[in-house]
Amino acid sequence: MMSMIKKYKWTLILTGIVTLSPILFGVLFWNQLPQEIPTHFSGAGNTPDGWSSRPVAVFGLPAFLLGMEWFCLLVTAIDPKKKNISDKMIRIILWIIPVISVAVAVCIYGTVFGKKFDIGMQMNVLVGIVFIVLGNYLPKVKQNHSIGLRFPWTLNDSDNWNRTHRFGAWVFIVAGIAMCINGYFKSTAALGVIITVTITVPVLYSYILYRKEQN
Repeated sequence: MMSMIKKYKWTLILTGIVTLSPILFGVLFWNQLPQEIPTHFSGAGNTPDGWSSRPVAVFGLPAFLLGMEWFCLLVTAIDPKKKNISDKMIRIILWIIPVISVAVAVCIYGTVFGKKFDIGMQMNVLVGIVFIVLGNYLPKVKQNHSIGLRFPWTLNDSDNWNRTHRFGAWVFIVAGIAMCINGYFKSTAALGVIITVTITVPVLYSYILYRKEQN
């Protein structure tokens, strides 16, 4: 763990600052914030349907996301095949959470101060871009236990792993594009279908390869 912290020290410092940066905004405008702050929005994304106390929204949410980032680092650090994970992929993973933290803060504080912007569209597009970026790097991910499409049959067969990741890359890219398009329609049903397909299709493809190999 310590070796990874040293290796990615500056990345962790920068991502940590970005992840926690919404706290500064919350502190500066503390007296202007309501006691209850919207932290969850409807399927369309523009109507708040869940609230948190001011301290939880300002301090708790960024701290939770920072904890998630360090959890990802821990999972990678204890991976027996961590040498197979490229530096670029680890840095991409570490930067995803800070981007989410800032995007969520913009949505929350924008809503509090009455700024009109399409939260549903922004969230769909943001997740879509993340999917596209991950899709571009999936074929380059070597066999490991912490990053990638990790099924029993991919972890036990390098050929299955490689073929599944090449196929899964296209699934993620197409899903990312579909999600960006859905940002215009903001359909909760379409979002559910996109995510379900993205999860299940690579699993089925990988399992079919496994069954063919067994036969």
